[in-house]
Amino acid sequence: MKKEYIIPIFVPNLGCPNDCTFCNQKKISGETTNVDANDVTETIEYYLENFKDDSKYVQVAFFGGSFTGIDIQKQKELLEAANEYIKKGKVGSIRISTRPDYINKDILKMLKKYNVTTIELGVQSSNDYILNKTKRNHTFEDVKVASKLIRRYHFILGHQMMVGLPESTEIDEINTAKDLIKLKPKMVRIYPVLVIKGTQLEEEYRSGEYKPLTVEQAVERAKTITYMFRKKHINVIRIGLQNTEEITDPKDDKSEVVAGPYHPAFRQLVEAGMWYDSIAEKIKNINTKVKTIEIRVNSEDINNVVGHKKENINKLKELYDLDVIVKQDENLKPGKFEIEIVETF
Repeated sequence: MKKEYIIPIFVPNLGCPNDCTFCNQKKISGETTNVDANDVTETIEYYLENFKDDSKYVQVAFFGGSFTGIDIQKQKELLEAANEYIKKGKVGSIRISTRPDYINKDILKMLKKYNVTTIELGVQSSNDYILNKTKRNHTFEDVKVASKLIRRYHFILGHQMMVGLPESTEIDEINTAKDLIKLKPKMVRIYPVLVIKGTQLEEEYRSGEYKPLTVEQAVERAKTITYMFRKKHINVIRIGLQNTEEITDPKDDKSEVVAGPYHPAFRQLVEAGMWYDSIAEKIKNINTKVKTIEIRVNSEDINNVVGHKKENINKLKELYDLDVIVKQDENLKPGKFEIEIVETF
């Protein structure tokens, strides 16, 4: 199987008709200037030169902003620059992200011509009250219409949702996940809301109107909906914002994050939490008092079984008075594990 590589190209705020209360796209993406065809070419060349794997599948991904809301000539300029590398056989396909209200048949026909294969929609919530509260300026009906059109034109559909939006409860986010599952995306991204400088949300936070989730709360909510998506075989391709010089610990002077559930290894916290739940469930079903166990897993899963800073090992010791040995076993498939009792009391 070929290894997949993504070449990210950020188009911050291009095409976006409004500023959502939580959004400062230039700060989130780390980009402060608009891109042109030369930027696309230079970025692709840089990444291609640095990819070491000869057997690879490469996709160019336009992130940030609302790609299909950009002036049509600018869209074509950027897509044509990327498409040249598809013609040369150096790139396999193109991915874009956009708003659900900026999708229609003409747009999709145009994207097809430039070998766009994947379209991600920024959904954030399926609750129209919350969408209005955060000034998204579209409804969930727009999401449903756009998603069905995208699938009808045989694009790969992706969704992006958030946990911790103003007035959004855990039930709202579970309902959003349920609503997205019905639309059959192939992939989703889950983002905890961070308070970013220069946003309306920062004003609401400083006035006390908005209270962000803690890291623990955000992890639990993300964990719950990740379970839901995986149960339906929907790939969760990202959990948490990409760390950059700007999106980092709020204590850092250079950080654009004012508050919220920032953690440099947010996805690992979620993944490790899910592993802990599975392991703890099996331990509860052991009918004897156990002192030491051995957990065997595929090498891909060892870090998540151990947990961030050995959190899972420490929790098992604290709650069950249990010593844990974790061993690599390549005979086990990723995601599977076996427990063996080493010592009892």
